[in-house]
Amino acid sequence: MIGFCPLASGSKGNCIYLGTPNTKVLIDAGLSGKAIIAKLSEIGVDIAEIDAILITHEHTDHIQGLKVLAYKLGIPVFANSETAKGIVECFRDCPKFKIFSTGETFEFSDLEIHPFSIQHDTVDPVAFTIRTQGIKLGFCTDLGFVTTLVRNHLQGCDYLYVEANHQISMVHACSRPMVYKQRVLGRSGHLSNEACGQLLSQVANPKLKHVHLAHLSSECNTPETALSVIQDILQQQGISLNMCTAPQDKVGKAVHF
Repeated sequence: MIGFCPLASGSKGNCIYLGTPNTKVLIDAGLSGKAIIAKLSEIGVDIAEIDAILITHEHTDHIQGLKVLAYKLGIPVFANSETAKGIVECFRDCPKFKIFSTGETFEFSDLEIHPFSIQHDTVDPVAFTIRTQGIKLGFCTDLGFVTTLVRNHLQGCDYLYVEANHQISMVHACSRPMVYKQRVLGRSGHLSNEACGQLLSQVANPKLKHVHLAHLSSECNTPETALSVIQDILQQQGISLNMCTAPQDKVGKAVHF
């Protein structure tokens, strides 16, 4: 498949497939290896075709599948040095790393990849913009706060995959402990529907063809709520975007280049 497709999105595991005529990669591998292999087969991709895995940060819902994909199958793992240390500490073993520096663009085959810093409660979390075939893609989840850096890097994208984790009122109303609520709502937690809508209103451009709303909370959000709240914010600015939500339990909407 030439394009990209969310294989899973949410607190139970995150994984995105991205393929070009020359390269096939995963962004994060937060499901079991078996589950990732099965989901790839649904979109006609064999795990043997995957050239590398790009890791945003070391939380389990982003690295679980490395136990099979990296350690057993030997697929190279791209990560910054601090995230690589976290992966080694988690698994007590070292996969085949390719270390990048946060903030510095690097090339892998026909991909031009730029990892940039985001606000999250891990050692050195990143989001990515990726350029290929004249297309710019932005992948940005697991951030509690939209910085100027984030807004600047997501300008001019053709496709966006951005976090819309929770509705603030639903977090306050849920039965989870206060420590959970404080983490989710904090500046190093997760992005609300409202903050996502504001971000999209600032980075929307005539080239932007499609937006995936990602990492939705199963308890403090719904696809209908996320889409409604964000569309309302955009409509107030006279902006209309083609959007969908990336699901947790099934393969999401594929975008073909």
